Amino acid sequence: MMRVKEIWRFPVKSVGGESLLAADLTDLGVVGDRGWSLFDVETGNTLTARRTPELLFASARIVAGDLAITLPDGSEVGERDHAAISSWLGRETEIRAAGDHNLDEGGTYEVPLDFERDAEWVSWQGPGGAFHDSKWSRVSLVSTTTMGEWDQRRFRTNIIVEGEGEDDFVGSHVRIGGVEGTELAVFKQIDRCVMVTRPQPGLARDVELLKTINAERDTFLAIGALVAQPGPVAIGDSVELVSVPG
Repeated sequence: MMRVKEIWRFPVKSVGGESLLAADLTDLGVVGDRGWSLFDVETGNTLTARRTPELLFASARIVAGDLAITLPDGSEVGERDHAAISSWLGRETEIRAAGDHNLDEGGTYEVPLDFERDAEWVSWQGPGGAFHDSKWSRVSLVSTTTMGEWDQRRFRTNIIVEGEGEDDFVGSHVRIGGVEGTELAVFKQIDRCVMVTRPQPGLARDVELLKTINAERDTFLAIGALVAQPGPVAIGDSVELVSVPG
């Protein structure tokens, strides 16, 4: 049986997150996950580490319901400190909460089709409610077996489980924490992009990692789900298949 090993929340899209002992899941995923983003005023795009890798050198957490962002120099800023974020990134940038500024349709994101050269950029509109890339993935889950020796920070996954075989959950429902816990409807495998190659504190740029995922796993690593039954999750909870299609 799989069990929850780690729970992660990433309050600001593409910024480092926080490890949790327990969390509540709603229809938007882990409460507070991807609840904010950094908005490039000039381009109108939501910044991500695909285009702006330095984002991964900051981190964010939620303290008594308020957003706290720790910048690479160790200073801490809040949700209204647009000037500090703009100074750090060298461009006019706003911190935006999901649902504000008519963002019901979500952010506008970019990705390079040529990940080795950061070239051939394309863009798309994300879903509303929180700054997720896909409307079919509000919660992500990966096993320790699938990650192997790779650093988990590369994948920014919400739930890390001890065990293996999560790819087999696609198209099914899984329950975390027994009958009083949370139920997920697993819709997809998560296809990986240039994000996993980006440098982070203690991690260098690694293009070979994405080449390996593309060659050995057909671009996919981790699974994406919607929350079919909201509820709590905690370290040590069981993860069990409860229904299959057909």
